[in-house]
Amino acid sequence: MKLEQVLNYTNSFEKNAFLKIIDNVLSSKPKNYKNIEKILNQTDGQLKNADSKSIADVLSLMDEEFALVIQKEFTNTVTQLDIITDILTRDGNSMMKREWLARLYEKEVKKIKSKLKEFKTLIDDEDSGNSRVRDYRIYRECLQTAYTNDQENNQENKITKDEQSILITLAKQLDLSQEEVKLINYMIVPLKPLDIDEIIKYLTKIGVVFYSRKNHQVYVADEIIEMLRKIRGREVADKTFRRILRNLKDSQINLLARKHNIDRKLDRSNKIKEIIKEGISLTSVLTNGIFKDDVKKSEKRTFLNDLIEGKLKISETIRGASFEAKMENLIHYLKNKNQEDKVSISINGYEKLITDLSKSVRRLNRLLKDEFELQESEVLNAKFLLNYNIKPIDVLYLIEKDELKTFCQKHEISIRGNEVQNVLERYKDADDLLLDNYTNIANRDLNTLKENGIDIKESELGIKFEDVTKVIFKQLGFDVDDTLKKDISDAKNKVDIILNLGGNDIIIIECKSIKEKGFNKYSSVSRQVKAYIDISTKKGYKITKTFIIAPNFSDDFVKECGLDYELNLSLITAASLKKILEEFAESQLDVFPYKLLLRDVVVDEERVIKAIKK
Repeated sequence: MKLEQVLNYTNSFEKNAFLKIIDNVLSSKPKNYKNIEKILNQTDGQLKNADSKSIADVLSLMDEEFALVIQKEFTNTVTQLDIITDILTRDGNSMMKREWLARLYEKEVKKIKSKLKEFKTLIDDEDSGNSRVRDYRIYRECLQTAYTNDQENNQENKITKDEQSILITLAKQLDLSQEEVKLINYMIVPLKPLDIDEIIKYLTKIGVVFYSRKNHQVYVADEIIEMLRKIRGREVADKTFRRILRNLKDSQINLLARKHNIDRKLDRSNKIKEIIKEGISLTSVLTNGIFKDDVKKSEKRTFLNDLIEGKLKISETIRGASFEAKMENLIHYLKNKNQEDKVSISINGYEKLITDLSKSVRRLNRLLKDEFELQESEVLNAKFLLNYNIKPIDVLYLIEKDELKTFCQKHEISIRGNEVQNVLERYKDADDLLLDNYTNIANRDLNTLKENGIDIKESELGIKFEDVTKVIFKQLGFDVDDTLKKDISDAKNKVDIILNLGGNDIIIIECKSIKEKGFNKYSSVSRQVKAYIDISTKKGYKITKTFIIAPNFSDDFVKECGLDYELNLSLITAASLKKILEEFAESQLDVFPYKLLLRDVVVDEERVIKAIKK
């Protein structure tokens, strides 16, 4: 869930610690300070009074500085931030109940304590034939020194920032996984279980999570998860890492397992799960982890080319003069692709895909629940999965290749090329996708539209906003009368939308898509609407109401609208209209009670929805 959404779900008290950290960073004037000032100056210059989108934009401009604040906390060995972070950054854990986080934490601590006994026995065994023991001992001795050398100065045991930096470099050079580092850490620093409420309080204080006391819900924004992954050395999300691992040979999976002391008796699927939990970097896996020591670099490059073009079936060219450069470009591509795949099909298309898949893959509900550590018993719901950042492409890549091929054949979907992309294309509905992206069209957000699979020119956005608005009102049960629209319009004054209420009663709607924050051109739009009213009245029509629909409105615009009694004008934000449609679709009503929209200057979304649900 994006930060903007999380902020909308939480109250001012629950945001306070996070905003305080941002304010502290701002006081040191980060490198993008001037651009941040421009955003804040759109309100009164105060971060606490900025809206959710503005706060999210501010964080994006100071993400490096904010990440440094979190990174400093990792030097505090008693916080167990490594354990907690590894839980929070797993796919599906961005939103969870307090009790579920407590259960995952207890499970993780129990697992670490169990593994610690075996790991200590391995390291202390002088006759061990394990080639990795030497590396473990080197890291343990260095960590022991870093943690206890303060005793000489009669100070508390701790690891300084400089010492932590050296240890991270050492672990990287020894090719240790996060799990191996974690186990060695807790051999030196005793692992004592912490109280879950203290953990949440601490995570809230350092700006990592938001906690809603009302519903006992923990939220971790996508932007924060990305920072935590970077701090922990996880280059890609677990779901992306899984796609890579599933395309490796059994011998390569076994080699990885042996190098990191993963039980080789496990089946392939569980080995992959354990490899992901180890926290091994993708670079480490593809550079050394899956190859024997005598493999030449030219052979590694051949393998990488085959992985990209043959196994992953990436159609875009991944360039790189050297093996290392190509590896770096692949990781960069995978990160960007993960963002692009955020909405590849509509919500309705996603729902239909899940329904059809569940009939072919009977264990789909259990598969999703287990892989993404979801608390709920029934998870086969598109909106639910999207809240956890689980997209259609993520679901498809969980299914075994043979099962996916059978599904494609059953539904007459081509298995040539990339089966996953072929399935997504089959379930892609252009009209539904436009409706899902209604607010992005209203905001003229070309970049997000392209990321979401909508190819449109900027010059077409105004007409498209009008077209999708028509679709919304049709789905609300209104008679969108294009014939009447032509009759009322002339060469100079062209009405956007006319709703025919029967008889001579009509509603006039004007659509305004804008990039700027807060629609504020009241004088020009009021003249425009007045001209429509005059033409309609002369032709014998009674104007029940006139509406302006835009992404948002400035305070001055709302004030002037409220004072203008002649136009009988009301305002609806694009987001509110879309939300009202969603709630109406789930209600028992056949036709929307339009009189609910006639009371306010700015239509109160919550009041309308509450009335619909009665």
